[in-house]
Amino acid sequence: MKDLPPLRDVIARHGLSASKALGQNFLLDEQLLDRIARVPGSLEGARVYEVGPGPGGLTRALLRAGADVVAVERDRRCLVPLAELGEASGGRLRVIEGDALEVDEPSEVGPAHIAANLPYNVGTALLVRWLGGEAWPPWWRSLTLMFQLEVAERIVAAPGTSAYGRLAVLAQWRSAARLAMKVHRSAFVPPPKVMSAVVHIEPRPAPEGVSARTLEALTAAAFGQRRKMLRQSLKPLPGALDALADVGIDSARRAETLSVAEFVAVARRMGEAA
Repeated sequence: MKDLPPLRDVIARHGLSASKALGQNFLLDEQLLDRIARVPGSLEGARVYEVGPGPGGLTRALLRAGADVVAVERDRRCLVPLAELGEASGGRLRVIEGDALEVDEPSEVGPAHIAANLPYNVGTALLVRWLGGEAWPPWWRSLTLMFQLEVAERIVAAPGTSAYGRLAVLAQWRSAARLAMKVHRSAFVPPPKVMSAVVHIEPRPAPEGVSARTLEALTAAAFGQRRKMLRQSLKPLPGALDALADVGIDSARRAETLSVAEFVAVARRMGEAA
């Protein structure tokens, strides 16, 4: 690992450039990348799943931290430099060529931390998938993910704030989410138009008696018309208004005023009444 050429040299030698169509923005600052790799804590001997490694900037940092990395990359231009990195790592990097949205992660990867500078065009979709499903605890141990700052703020938002919405509830009802660091646009090549941030999420015990499917339907209805009172936004969802009354929540309130615990209480009551 010590004899690796600088990332800029690797990018130049292979004629790489960030693809807008793939949502790519390359990070080259090794000190910054090492800071990101330290966010989950010690990775010595741990397995890490990385989505969209590109030329391998964060991959290098994860390997330097002692991790064994499984990376999925759909950009065939990046496969050769990643293969070179795999050789330099002594076999601690395995690359899957393909679309991250189509990878059967529990079987292809197994228990792992996830760390990624996510492609902007699929980041939210991947996060929602990782946070969803009835099986809990999940196959992943933690998530350390780069998003546009606006998306990161929506993940960690508190009730009553403009950023609070469905994504915050899904991220916080059975996980702990925090904003680990902000990253200036100038750190990327090419620089995106907006600031970015790293979010760290760790699973915690799920509340008993709550279906993820029910909670997802509840939040989709409540925040789908967030400016309306709950009596209007939840009207099309069977059992929601009755559950709201049963747990003592005023239907004249709006979705952004409900805490995560209140959404969980309503979803639990909906399940009990079903």
